[in-house]
Amino acid sequence: MGVEEIYGDLPVLETERLILRKITMDDAEDMFLYASDDEVSRFVPWETHRTIENTLGYISFVVERYENKTIAPWGIEYKENGRMIGTVDFVFWKPEHQVAELGYVLGKDYWGKGIITEAAAELLRFAFTKMDLVRIQARCIADNTGSSRVMEKIGMTYEGTQRKAEKVKGTHRDFKWYAILKEDYEQRF
Repeated sequence: MGVEEIYGDLPVLETERLILRKITMDDAEDMFLYASDDEVSRFVPWETHRTIENTLGYISFVVERYENKTIAPWGIEYKENGRMIGTVDFVFWKPEHQVAELGYVLGKDYWGKGIITEAAAELLRFAFTKMDLVRIQARCIADNTGSSRVMEKIGMTYEGTQRKAEKVKGTHRDFKWYAILKEDYEQRF
């Protein structure tokens, strides 16, 4: 499947506790709740949302990407309370190389419960069965031990650390890289 086929009508994915779906303007309050938390935004490249307008602007950007049939995130809805508690997505997808990069963020109240692991694992399943990928990679700022653990739990292999690979919020940061190949995924799952 191509980018337009998948992102033209982003499929709803479901796990035991989660619904992965399009983000809508109705999610603004839920998104602002986690995106305005400095602790949540500590290890991501985007700035903490200081106003609801920041969040509405981001959601408008995402909705436009859906409309243009290009890569955009899935919102993570927690079935227990119906709230949108984070996002999971492919930061990039290179169909010609059959490679994509996984990214995610989750509200602090939901940390340590295996939720992002569950969402990321579902995206891996979808990607390897529907997107014709042979490799999915992910990275995190080296200090982000929680994100490293998520990548390990979903079967990714640590491939190395790039020192001062990117400037994030004014500081050069080291990044840890992980990846999983389709054959590794098939053997494990």
